[in-house]
Amino acid sequence: MKVELDLSKRPDAAPAPKSLAGLSLPALKAEMEALGVPPKKAGMRAKQIRRWAHHMGCQDFMAMTDIAKELREQLTEAYHLDRPEIADHQVSVDGTQKWLVRFQPGVEGESVFIPDVSKSGALCVSSQVGCTLNCTFCHTGTQKLVRNLTAQEIVAQVLIARDAIEEWPSSMENRRLTNIVFMGMGEPLYNLDNVAEAIDTISDGDGIAIGRRRITVSTAGVAPKIPELGQRTGAMLAISLHAVRDDLRDEIVPINRKYDLQTLFEAIRAYPDLGNSKRVTFEYVMLKGVNDSLAEARDLVKLLRGVPAKINLIPFNPWPGSPYECSDWETIEAFAEVVNRAGYASPIRTPRGRDIFAACGQLRSESVKKSAAEKRREALAAEH
Repeated sequence: MKVELDLSKRPDAAPAPKSLAGLSLPALKAEMEALGVPPKKAGMRAKQIRRWAHHMGCQDFMAMTDIAKELREQLTEAYHLDRPEIADHQVSVDGTQKWLVRFQPGVEGESVFIPDVSKSGALCVSSQVGCTLNCTFCHTGTQKLVRNLTAQEIVAQVLIARDAIEEWPSSMENRRLTNIVFMGMGEPLYNLDNVAEAIDTISDGDGIAIGRRRITVSTAGVAPKIPELGQRTGAMLAISLHAVRDDLRDEIVPINRKYDLQTLFEAIRAYPDLGNSKRVTFEYVMLKGVNDSLAEARDLVKLLRGVPAKINLIPFNPWPGSPYECSDWETIEAFAEVVNRAGYASPIRTPRGRDIFAACGQLRSESVKKSAAEKRREALAAEH
C-alpha cells in the first residue's frame, strides 16, 4: 500500500507563506527587515507594498512594477496577498451583501455591506468571533467567544468587500463603500489594541483611505475604555444603549451591571472632541412592550442632556428563538416624535438584509448551524 507523507509537518519543512494583505505599515516594515531588506530601505519598500496592496488592491507581487524584480521574486516565494477564505457569500433582495469569512479552521466571522440609495454605503465589520456580553436581543450573544480578531483579520474584511464591489483603486470617484462601522460580531473595546491598529490601516490616506470621521466604533458600554478609544483612534463613537433605566438595562444589556448608566455617561462626556460635528450615535432597538413607551422616550431625552447626539431607532430584527417582538410601527414613530421635538435627530433605521440574517443583531445566525450540519453530512459520508 502506498503511503503519502505530509511533508509540511516535517520539522525541517519550510514555513507556509504568510499574507501581507491587511498588515499595518509598521508590520510591513518589520516583514521587510525579516526578509533581509536593509533597515534604511525597509520603510520605503513597506510603503510601496502598502500602496499596491491597500490602494490598488493588487494581489500579485510581480505586478508591483516599481519594485526590483529580484525583490518581487523573493516576496512571491515568502509571502502572498490572498484574502482569508470566504466560506459563504449571500446577497439580499435589497442589495445587502454578507460574507462568512473563515480566518482559520473553526474561526469564522461575518461582515455586511449595506449600500445606500445615495450611492454611499457602510461595511459592518466584526472585531471578535462570538461575544461575551450576552445582550438578550442579539443573536451574536448566543455564540460563545472564540477569540479576538487580529488587526490584519479586521482589515481583510474591508479588502474582501472592496474586491466584491470592484472598488479599486481607493482613489476612484463615486465609491459606494464610504463608511466602516464596528457593529458586527463582538465588543470592539474588548479588543481595542487590534481595533485601533486596524483603524490606522483603514484610514491611511495612501492605502484604503477611509477617513476616521467615516469610521464608527460601537460599544455596549465598556466605560473605562471609551475615552481611550477616542484618544487612540479619532473614530466616531456609537453606544448600544437600548434602555434608559438601570434595572431594565441590567436585564437586556448585562454589562450595565458592571458599568451603570451614570458611569457610562461620565465616560461618554469624556470622549475627545465631542461637538455638533462629532456627535455620539445612540442605538436603541425597539422591543415591543419592553422599552418603547412614550415615558421612556422622555426619559431618553433627559438622559442625553448635554451630550451632542443622534439616536438611531432600530426595529427589532427577529431570529430563531428570540424572546422579543418588534414594536409596532406607530409606536416607533411616536417614540421618534418625542425625541425629535427635543431637538435630536432620531432616524428610524430601515431593516436591511433580513432575508439573509444580515440585519442588526442577527449576525452569527445560520453559520454555526450550517457548520454543524456540514459536519454531520461529512460524518455520514465517511460511514458510507
